[in-house]
Amino acid sequence: MEDWADIVRQHSPAVWKTAYRLLGNHADAADCAQDTFVTALEYARRRTVRQWPALLRRIATCRALDQLRERFRRGTQGDVAGCENLASGSPDPVQHAEAGELAELLRRLLPQIPEKQAEVFALRQLEELTYEEIAGQLGIDVNAVGVLLHRARGRLAELLAAAAPQWNSEVHG
Repeated sequence: MEDWADIVRQHSPAVWKTAYRLLGNHADAADCAQDTFVTALEYARRRTVRQWPALLRRIATCRALDQLRERFRRGTQGDVAGCENLASGSPDPVQHAEAGELAELLRRLLPQIPEKQAEVFALRQLEELTYEEIAGQLGIDVNAVGVLLHRARGRLAELLAAAAPQWNSEVHG
């Protein structure tokens, strides 16, 4: 196995960023990052890891989605502060607030769609991976990525329309 301390040091910022983008909470992102590295270590003991960034990003995404599902089951929303990383680059405070509201609403809705759809949506919309990168990470066809993303956006749009009609067009972007 490779130098574990070096792997953690090198990839911690990206893992934390992935978790934070989905969870929007510093403490939850830190817990998710820790879980991600524990899971990755267990995986690396059984198999050779060829692409640490891809493996860690996928594990972090899955763990963060699991935490969102748990929040949904408990009926808690977590800390809405810190959604600025999903906001537009505009200095307009109204747009900034709206982006934060939309991010928090999407965090509440994401656990309500099928797991693979949520994972593809997060990797595409939050991590900004290409269809090819997502397909490689998930071990699926590029066309399947498109189908899953289309279904995720459609289902999120339905849920968003019911929860907050003013945001419906944002999910399709």
